[in-house]
Amino acid sequence: MSDPWQDNADKTDPGFEQALVNRIAREFLAEQRRARRWNIAFRVFLALIVSIFLAVYLIGKTDISPATLKTGKHTALIDIQGIIAPGEQARADYVTASLRAAYEDSNTEGIIIRINSPGGSPVQAGHVNDEITRLKNEYPDIPVFAVIGDLCASGGYYIAVAADRIYADKASLVGSIGVIAAGFGFVDTLNKLGIERRIYHAGDHKAFMDPFSPQRHEELEHLDHLLNDIYQQFVETVKQGRGERLADDERIFSGLIWTGEQSIELGLVDELGNADYVAREVIGAEDIVDFTYRETFLDQFSRSLGAFF
Repeated sequence: MSDPWQDNADKTDPGFEQALVNRIAREFLAEQRRARRWNIAFRVFLALIVSIFLAVYLIGKTDISPATLKTGKHTALIDIQGIIAPGEQARADYVTASLRAAYEDSNTEGIIIRINSPGGSPVQAGHVNDEITRLKNEYPDIPVFAVIGDLCASGGYYIAVAADRIYADKASLVGSIGVIAAGFGFVDTLNKLGIERRIYHAGDHKAFMDPFSPQRHEELEHLDHLLNDIYQQFVETVKQGRGERLADDERIFSGLIWTGEQSIELGLVDELGNADYVAREVIGAEDIVDFTYRETFLDQFSRSLGAFF
């Protein structure tokens, strides 16, 4: 039988149409099989990726460090590292969740909040301070101590004053009790370059603090009131937390920072000591269990994916 697909095939041959139909059917079936194989391969690949991320997530959520495996009484540790702000590791949500977990553990003898921070958001620091105060009232038998690392400034100290006592190294830097707002002014620069600033707004002060517009006296007065209100809140929080331990020295609230040794003289810090010393000698539970909530790889991936989409 001749091949109907040869160039000299007789297209009038009755077998030609049937052969054509058969070939189309075979091609269709082959394409369907290829599509099914790709579909199965994609599903297997997707299942593998999900399994990997789930495994990473579970491993990240499960603290299997030697300290955590101890079943006896322990000192709970919570680290506050870096800038205290939304989106950072030292955000209020993470710190307060860590605090609650530490207080709720029946083997917690005392809590150490280890701080190494230049400060950050007064709102975030205020949330943490409020939560420490609330938990202290709910769990009066569990003492809480702040231990300062290299730096405990501004919002970091705002948190520290909620603790029962504050410890630091002699070379730690402590303080910076104050409030700051900063920016730049480009009005003269625009004039020299011959650039005209155009800004449209409804509301007399909607362009408040615009760096390309001249400063207005009434807006500067308003900003000054804002900063002073927040500053007074900070000062009152420090006085409430430290009480009569504070020295009668107006420099304490000037925004300056002090060494750990100087801070003891000023009443900003109670004693010199690190986390190990406080756990062993003050709390009496040498074993330290880290309750600090830290983002897992999957947390970071999910957040990045959400931002991407």
